[in-house]
Amino acid sequence: MKHIIIAEDHAVVRIGTKHLLQSLLPDAEITGVDDFDGIITAMNERSYDLLILDINIPGGNNTKMVETIRAKAPDIKILMFSGYDEQLYGLLYLQAGADGYLSKDAPEEEFKTAVTSVLANRKYMSEEMQQININRLINPKEFQPDPVVSLSPRETDVMNLLKEGLGTAKIAEKLNLQLSTVSTYKARIFEKLGVKNIVELITKIK
Repeated sequence: MKHIIIAEDHAVVRIGTKHLLQSLLPDAEITGVDDFDGIITAMNERSYDLLILDINIPGGNNTKMVETIRAKAPDIKILMFSGYDEQLYGLLYLQAGADGYLSKDAPEEEFKTAVTSVLANRKYMSEEMQQININRLINPKEFQPDPVVSLSPRETDVMNLLKEGLGTAKIAEKLNLQLSTVSTYKARIFEKLGVKNIVELITKIK
């Protein structure tokens, strides 16, 4: 029997995801939580085989949550399930330690393929992203480097919070970083993206 957590704050999405899982794994025991603290509480009570994790979960929304989960449960499989652009965030979260990345726009069969792949110890991303990455390796000169993709996982976390309007002090508190460290990340982000202020940063991201 597989034990699975769905971490999703929208009840309708959580219920729909559970329904898909039950059709794929009828004997699975499925737990639903609606914030990051709920994940930690559930993992304190038992071990799990798979976590289906929304990037934008309250209390999370950064790559550090993957590091935290990995530290607590090294063997759990983590499938990111998000509405965020896979080209910007897919590889980033796999590099941070997730096992797969799946768009919420994916059809039912792709959802099942992603879950099956991750549970079978294979990394997962969409066929489109696989092809893009293969083409980048084969013909690197044909692909202009995307400055957003060049950011490290922690730089991307800081960038996302900056565009939400948080100041460096709040970001330092949220990510448990020193204020000077956040300022350094902010300077690197501005340099890599070629911007001088938050307005230009938001425009560049769009």
